[in-house]
Amino acid sequence: MSRLHKMIPIEQNPNRDRRPILIVLHQERSSPGRVGQLLVEKGYRLDIRRPVLGEPLPGTLEDHAGAVVFGGPMSANDPDDFIKKEIDWIEVPLREKRPFLGICLGAQMLVRHLGGKVQPNVDGSTEIGWYPLRPTERGRLLMHWPKMVYHFHREGFELPHGADLLAEGDAYPNQAFHYDGNAWGLQFHAELTRVMMHRWVVHGAHRFILPNAQQGREHLEGRMLFDAPLKAWLTEFLDIVFEGRSLKAAHPITHPA
Repeated sequence: MSRLHKMIPIEQNPNRDRRPILIVLHQERSSPGRVGQLLVEKGYRLDIRRPVLGEPLPGTLEDHAGAVVFGGPMSANDPDDFIKKEIDWIEVPLREKRPFLGICLGAQMLVRHLGGKVQPNVDGSTEIGWYPLRPTERGRLLMHWPKMVYHFHREGFELPHGADLLAEGDAYPNQAFHYDGNAWGLQFHAELTRVMMHRWVVHGAHRFILPNAQQGREHLEGRMLFDAPLKAWLTEFLDIVFEGRSLKAAHPITHPA
């Protein structure tokens, strides 16, 4: 059974879709973090499910305002049944034209579903810490982007056929993309609260020896320098994904009901 969070929303837009947003997490103690906090502040309820624990995903998103699939320590290439089922399930939001956001593993699952490859760099380089982000021309037309973003991954993805690249990086070029009007993928993490980052730095410390990874103090120092613009960006980006608001373009992005 799903666990529908009984939270009192703060209504800011009387025309907002009142259906909950499906939240897909990949560990027992995982949290939607800042994404969840901001969505609740914007007036949404959250329907949190963990397929890795056997919780089913809905066969339709008719009762949801959209979906967010988060990251996790596993790979989109893993043979586990729940990984394969989750990748196949992405057909539901794509077919129904419902807003879909994939973050890190979630974005890589979207890429796999669309026929693209997910793989590490040949030199074994990672992105673990804070790294520069550069919007493409399409990205700049959409909104303003932060200059530095937070990462914790060893694999990247190729741009799916038909997708628009919105932002680029150095070690892994494809950082953000938009597909078919309603689907979005992010390689980086904007959802971490301060508590979450401290936990990741402690439990992920063994990965700091990997090529191109930053040390724990750099993660925490970077947060003090770069987190405020990243949070501001995320607030605006969630409005684009789930409300079709376009901050810079002349016309809004429409999401069919």
